[in-house]
Amino acid sequence: MPPPVQVALQPIDKPSVGRNNYRKFDPCEEILPKGWNGYNSRPLPSDIHVSHDVAIKVRDGCTLYCDIYRPAAIKEPVSAIVAWSPYGKKFNGLTILKNLSWGLGIPNGVLSGLEKFEGPDPAVFCDKGFAVVNVDSRGCGDSEGTIAIMGSQEAEDGYDVIEALAKMPWSSGSIGLAGNSHLAIIQWFIAALEPPSLKAIAPWEACGDLYREQFVRGGIFDAGLFNFIIKTNIQGNFAIEDFKAMYTRAPKADSAYWKDKRADIEEIQIPTFISASYTSFVHTMGSIRGWMQVDTPHKWFRICPWQEWYDIWNCPDSTHELALFFDHFLNGKQNDFEKTPRVRISLLKFNADPIYDIVEGDYPIPRTEYKKMFFQSTGKLDWTPESESSVVSYNSEKYLDCASFTYTFGETSRLAGLPKAVLYMSTPNSNDMNIYAIIRKLDRNGKALLNLNIPWSSIAAQGAFPDRIEDIPKKNLNNLMFHSGSMGILRASRRHVDEKRSIHENYPFHTHDRDEYVTPGEVVKLEIGIWAMGVEYEEGESVRVEVHGQSPLLRGEFPVENPFPELASKGTHRVHVGGEEGSYVVLPFV
Repeated sequence: MPPPVQVALQPIDKPSVGRNNYRKFDPCEEILPKGWNGYNSRPLPSDIHVSHDVAIKVRDGCTLYCDIYRPAAIKEPVSAIVAWSPYGKKFNGLTILKNLSWGLGIPNGVLSGLEKFEGPDPAVFCDKGFAVVNVDSRGCGDSEGTIAIMGSQEAEDGYDVIEALAKMPWSSGSIGLAGNSHLAIIQWFIAALEPPSLKAIAPWEACGDLYREQFVRGGIFDAGLFNFIIKTNIQGNFAIEDFKAMYTRAPKADSAYWKDKRADIEEIQIPTFISASYTSFVHTMGSIRGWMQVDTPHKWFRICPWQEWYDIWNCPDSTHELALFFDHFLNGKQNDFEKTPRVRISLLKFNADPIYDIVEGDYPIPRTEYKKMFFQSTGKLDWTPESESSVVSYNSEKYLDCASFTYTFGETSRLAGLPKAVLYMSTPNSNDMNIYAIIRKLDRNGKALLNLNIPWSSIAAQGAFPDRIEDIPKKNLNNLMFHSGSMGILRASRRHVDEKRSIHENYPFHTHDRDEYVTPGEVVKLEIGIWAMGVEYEEGESVRVEVHGQSPLLRGEFPVENPFPELASKGTHRVHVGGEEGSYVVLPFV
């Protein structure tokens, strides 16, 4: 059942025929023949039987609808892979790619158009013997009820739908879950309830705590991404949760509402294939917590160098591994998947192709040397602190103004794992501070670099792509395609840490259950877990730690929203260096 609170709602657009491929409600059956190419992209390699608008009633009486794609030539029962989200069961990847610069490097002909946005393509998986079920979650499309985002309500709905699918005549009774982002996050919540027919999950890019990792990361509210999703992707006949209103009602993470938005990952005991990246600003740490806390010996973890949609749709090796995983754990097929290394990581180079599929024994990497590097008044990073204390100041209200500290490598070095910033900060102007600590890579000339999150060759093949990142218009520099560096966020008043709940000494668990405001001029210690990084530096290249009062993420073509301007950083921020209160960063050398 939903949490014991009255949930605020906001209106959404009514379903409109043609928008995001929505089509009029029409329960029916059809066969799409081999060669069908209704979206003028990828012809089907084999016949697919489609059941449109299949009704499933969940425990509170609401009816949800799904589309079921299954191989028409296979007459015996088949296992199903479920793609679950509120984005529309016919809203496909082709639609979103048309609105992205250079098609995100995914050319026409890769997708069939039957794939649910961020989900597996039936053209691929039905041909491999699986059914693919695209679900309109509660309140989406023609499904009844109001849209619930994660938590116990959506988890219970998923449990009920999985058990209903397992009993259908075409079903083998073995169900898996797959997909990116929302389709991945929901897997933590559903699998924690242990539906008997759910045999394996593949959460690729999945945050696990909507308060700490998405909407109120570091104690700073930001629903800009989700507001964009609601505006562009979501249609339904009723309403959706209003996260801004709920933050206003319940600003602390220990409320019943926000507790319901943190997945009980340690309750998951079935085979799990987790994928993550360093370049997501929402999913990285949830995926890592998933690897560390899922309670099964049958788990795999990979850190991929590519943007998640490129990975799931345009990387044949990724698709092949996913199919092997499900064939083994849903169908009992004795294939080579068990030989897949349990942990693989990537190293970004920013100015060159990444290194990936590096096999490790565990994650975080056991052999890591965590080294302190102290901030210097000269703007340098050094192994020892300055003896005298001083301050480095910046204007917290100005975008990209910051205090920065740099170290140049004398030999090729690799940083891979969980960094942490320990900052001694003060401000004369306010009783609080919003702090953003980001780790940048600099070239041999001291220029800050951006990482392209897609293979350069794939983008260039789409045509009209500049020869250098520096020549790309600023409006096209967005966080989907480009990565500035790994970042940690913390509001000073939310600095309290519960060490017992921290998954790693470099990733402190902030309780967000109290406000400890700052007296103007008071120096406070802030422990900021910086999200995982994996970067190779060559001789002469540099690492730079920047401390900002505004988010330094790329702004691209999307407007910057500030729903609570009274909570924004104000005036001068001071970073204290040297002496007994000297700020430093802990970097993971491997």
